[in-house]
Amino acid sequence: MSNATPSRLGQINQSGDEKALFLKVYAGEVLTAFSETNVMMDKQIVRTITSGKSAQFPATWKADAAYHTPGNELLGSQKVKHAERIIHIDDLLVSDTFIANIDEAMNHYDVRSIYSVEQGRALSRKFDKQCLQVGVLAARAAATITGGFGGTKLINAAFDTDADTLVAGIFNAAQVMDEKDIPEDERYCFVRPKHYYMLAQLTKIYNKDWGGMGVYAEGKIIKVANVQIVKTNNLPNTNIASAETGTNNTYHGDFSNTVGLVMHKSAIGTVKLLDLAVESEYQITRQGTLMVSKFAVGHGILRPESAVELAKA
Repeated sequence: MSNATPSRLGQINQSGDEKALFLKVYAGEVLTAFSETNVMMDKQIVRTITSGKSAQFPATWKADAAYHTPGNELLGSQKVKHAERIIHIDDLLVSDTFIANIDEAMNHYDVRSIYSVEQGRALSRKFDKQCLQVGVLAARAAATITGGFGGTKLINAAFDTDADTLVAGIFNAAQVMDEKDIPEDERYCFVRPKHYYMLAQLTKIYNKDWGGMGVYAEGKIIKVANVQIVKTNNLPNTNIASAETGTNNTYHGDFSNTVGLVMHKSAIGTVKLLDLAVESEYQITRQGTLMVSKFAVGHGILRPESAVELAKA
């Protein structure tokens, strides 16, 4: 019996490297999956650095004003307070998969597309979880500058079970931000699906006579109190007692009572040293291909006054 002649899916014009096309497709699928599932990248301050282990974010407080007496010399009497926040780069975060040639040859469906999507989702989940943990910690943090505002924690047991109470909490959070002179644009409220759909059943959110926004038939909410509602599974809800090995910033805390997080994008920041990238290596000694998706980033608190935690206790 003669050997079969396989059609090599990764080969360009049926010649050369049999895996030439795989990395390009794989990398694109990883990036697409990351972008589709990530909710935090555009809802914070992001800075890219080319070298180093951390980045400095300067902070300044408000200046004052006073009436001038004719003839008096202006000497620059306003002393503006300065401080800083430092965000460190965590260790390289990777999602790696080894695909054996023999397994791939025997398999009756394409696993690379599945693995690429899962790697993108894995990195996205980690990114979002850490950012949201930092957001909640920001709401609990003291002011960056002496005399400034710290974060805010609003507590009501009914946040967890009553839609009207949760809506009232979001309005209260918006009021707190207004009183702290936080910009009204780019405010977000992050809630889990349970609370998102609890809100989605509150028809007054959609009432056009009240300026409501959303689609009840689709269970889609847009805004409450001019705060964009974001549904996510990555809002922390457990007690993370200690730091994870490889992290160089603080992400841990007791989040078991956290119901929602209302924040302006200035509340937290991310520093990127190595952006999301994909590498592939065929290993002759192992007769398979190692596919690695990776990035090196760090997340930290910038402006605690821009974050409000909604907690049930």
